Amino acid sequence: MKKICVITVVLTFALISCSQEAQNKISRKKVEWLEGDYLVTFVEGSTEKVWEIHSGKITSSPTKGYYFFWARINGEKRYVQTPVARTVIEETDFK
Repeated sequence: MKKICVITVVLTFALISCSQEAQNKISRKKVEWLEGDYLVTFVEGSTEKVWEIHSGKITSSPTKGYYFFWARINGEKRYVQTPVARTVIEETDFK
């Protein structure tokens, strides 16, 4: 138990002493762990668009109300943003 406390204290001080850029890099690494396969569906009226995200990640901006992700569209990698209110995201397994 004592070792766990010491390790926790050391890691805390190490993180605090890191520059803002180093802390940002650590945060981005945590996001990479959340990569997965997703099916993203946008629906508005009679319009429906579906994207398959393979080993990717989807981020959001709650203040702006959008999801952001990279998708392959006609063979090209494109950056997509869709409104949260009209988008459904499903975690899936493309096997």
